[in-house]
Amino acid sequence: MQYLPQGGMKNLAGEGRSQHTNPGHSNSTQEGVMDVLRPQLVTFDGRNYRKNPVQEKQPQHEEEEDFYQDSMEYSDEPCGAYEVEQTPHGFRATVSAPSLLYKHIVGKRGDTKKKIEVETKTSINIPKLGHEGEIVITGHHRNGVVSARTRIDVLLDTFRRRQPFTHFLSFFLNEVEVQERFLEFQAEVLKKCSKDRGVDSTIFQNPKKLHLTIGMLVLLSEQEIQQTCEILQRCKEEFINDISGGKPLEVEMAGIEYMNDDPAMVDVLYAKVHMKDGSNRLQELVDRVLERFQSMGLVMKEWTSVKLHATVMNTLLRKDPNAEGRYNLYTADGKYIFKERESFDGRNILKTFENFYFGSLKLNSIHISQRFTVDSFGNYASCGHVDFS
Repeated sequence: MQYLPQGGMKNLAGEGRSQHTNPGHSNSTQEGVMDVLRPQLVTFDGRNYRKNPVQEKQPQHEEEEDFYQDSMEYSDEPCGAYEVEQTPHGFRATVSAPSLLYKHIVGKRGDTKKKIEVETKTSINIPKLGHEGEIVITGHHRNGVVSARTRIDVLLDTFRRRQPFTHFLSFFLNEVEVQERFLEFQAEVLKKCSKDRGVDSTIFQNPKKLHLTIGMLVLLSEQEIQQTCEILQRCKEEFINDISGGKPLEVEMAGIEYMNDDPAMVDVLYAKVHMKDGSNRLQELVDRVLERFQSMGLVMKEWTSVKLHATVMNTLLRKDPNAEGRYNLYTADGKYIFKERESFDGRNILKTFENFYFGSLKLNSIHISQRFTVDSFGNYASCGHVDFS
């Protein structure tokens, strides 16, 4: 995995392109102009790049080729952007990537790899499928090697974003007291509100899986999991110890709230989590962890702050008891999944249980939790963690 800290901004797209408008153009044309003024940013190796939009082409049969045609119209990146080694035969650069993404560099029938090689006058050596290693780029000209590296990075970033999330950073909230209180909450809701539309036992969270999510991750190899553990350890040394004081954070799980804006059509209802001493330390800690992982390109920049919550009811569970909320949006090959869900009327629940007390906890560890995998206790399996004390 490459870690992608923030840095200076450079333009990979052709600076000489101009956009012309006239009053008679449609809204879509105006939106296209705004896309040029505020293009998407892609971060690689400490630098931000503007990814300028290009005119859409007719759909093609090969997904990799279609993406390459639309996204690789970049000028050569300045030579200082990447580490390039001079060899007796020219120049050499390497790219670390999980084997699962190799196919997107190769393309159908090898066309994507060949196109990059021809246009940059380089040779690209990719490990065999199933073998972890480095992609090696060689060429007679330094600019060509850097250009090939840039194009490969864009492909890797794009197809990584299309992978389903595999792990998430979390606190476990499944202490015995909290589980027991959660089951009491479930029983009382079903007793008093079961006649409300959409309310039944299938939409309640498994109490063994109660957790607080900090951020979602795509980790595609054991090496990436290990690197994530190392980042968490650096967070502990650089700021977690100072915020926590080297002790567990004492919190309470109390009160309920809903995610959307209509209490009569709720999909997710959650319990609120806050520090017992009324301080902001938990929020500060999780926000700084989120910021660190976002700055390194490991968590998408959807939010600037973590919403402290523990899901207790979720309508996705109605049809699939193993569903995991809004994060299950893509298949392994990058296809979008649309999941129908039947909301519930939460007005009586919110009124009756507004201040329900689920219990107190001592948060002492941040875990790298693995989705769709449980441990012997029924909780999400942990691939690594850091302790506060």
